[in-house]
Amino acid sequence: RSSAAAGIRHVLLSTGCAQVWSPRVLRAGMGAHFNLVLHEDCDLVSAAHAFSGITLAAVPRAAESLYRSDLTGKVAFAFGNEGAGLSAALTAEVRREVSIPMPGGSESLNVAAAAAVCLFERVRQLAETRR
Repeated sequence: RSSAAAGIRHVLLSTGCAQVWSPRVLRAGMGAHFNLVLHEDCDLVSAAHAFSGITLAAVPRAAESLYRSDLTGKVAFAFGNEGAGLSAALTAEVRREVSIPMPGGSESLNVAAAAAVCLFERVRQLAETRR
């Protein structure tokens, strides 16, 4: 739902993600599924390798802040689940790692919150460049 709201067109999901067309996920999506091109059971390592833009992994303790990163070009974000994070192979394939500053002392955000923050920071930066 956040992806659709942020104007994202394609969402790639690896094997093991929630079933995107299950009734529970459809209800949570509130119709956003129909504004996205959803790719299930993707080989995300191959997709990241083939992507011609910048691939960014959102991780809890990266040296680079999301807010200091240029997100105005062709960007693909990689988000892992809260328990396991990103696979070692996907982490090795991404070009940069970024983190969301959390001055409140929390260790991490859940993946939905982290994705929303990252996607809407990109929306903000794109709006700034259009001024």
